[in-house]
Amino acid sequence: MFASLTVSLGYILLAVIAVGFILYAIASRTSARPELGSEIELAANRKPYYDDEVLEGRRLERVQFIGLLFLVVSVIGLPLYWILEPSRQEGALAYSDKRAIGWGKDLFKVTSEGGFNCAGCHGGMKGSGGVAAYAITDPKTNLVTSVNWNAPAVNTVFYRFSEDEVRFILVYGRPFSPMSPWGLAGGGPMNAQQIDTLIAYLTSIQIPRVGCAANESNPLTCPTGTLPEDKMAEIAQSALSAVDSGRYGSLGEALYNLDLDSGAYSCARCHTSGWSYGDPGKTAQGAMGPNLTAGATASHFPNEADQIAFITKGSELGKKFGLQGQGSGRMPAFGNLLTQEQIKLIVEYVRSL
Repeated sequence: MFASLTVSLGYILLAVIAVGFILYAIASRTSARPELGSEIELAANRKPYYDDEVLEGRRLERVQFIGLLFLVVSVIGLPLYWILEPSRQEGALAYSDKRAIGWGKDLFKVTSEGGFNCAGCHGGMKGSGGVAAYAITDPKTNLVTSVNWNAPAVNTVFYRFSEDEVRFILVYGRPFSPMSPWGLAGGGPMNAQQIDTLIAYLTSIQIPRVGCAANESNPLTCPTGTLPEDKMAEIAQSALSAVDSGRYGSLGEALYNLDLDSGAYSCARCHTSGWSYGDPGKTAQGAMGPNLTAGATASHFPNEADQIAFITKGSELGKKFGLQGQGSGRMPAFGNLLTQEQIKLIVEYVRSL
């Protein structure tokens, strides 16, 4: 509010100065004597000036009053400016963020509205998950098949990835999926500023988190926050219903294959070939993510607790995990989306394969 007031006062002051200058210019022009020789008669050093009585009378008092007025303005104005400056800077930053979100929103729109069609694949402007058309080529027969690929929800993308990892995905895309590279470095059409504004918009549509720590002010990105209770309950109920219907044999298997919101939280999306377009191969045999069958997971994570911690925090770029693993940033973090009990059930299921 203070920032807006300061800006408004600045514009008013500028307008007053501009009007005063125009009036002064008009008055000066009308009082001038353009006739030939007038410069001699009216030269400042050739005409008599005010006498002492005038100079030391009202004129002097008027000049002193004007000087005092400017002194008061300086004494009050400078501290006031100092007090209002932090809020002005905050207002400018908020306006900058708002403008970046607006630009990112324009980029996110479907092609018919002038955007890059992010909304067309990821479930509209709210990014709740959708379907993307894609062509799959059989490496053995070269047969091309058109499929409908379940594009993940992006309104929880910062629950799973850091901002740097999201930027990397946007710039370089996801190979062997409909997610093409969008940044110039990856061969796409967007420059760095456009990627930044798109990230700003993605941040603005995140599902607000609950349980944020006292020093975490932003519920859209707070590290310790989790999904709201209703969303958590929806995940639990979806997995339980899948088991009750006989679709899966255990809660761990159901959670591994969870397809809530177009697979926003599914392990199978990356670790089971064909899962994303409705033609899954052997469970956990590997796709974009590594093969988890034949005891591969247990041999890489001899300690079950280490595997639970890895799934909770995700893969951090360059950091060690397991016995000899080095993080690439591609493995999402699930600690803000699933409970520790649910992650433990998934780990027990995977280790049994």
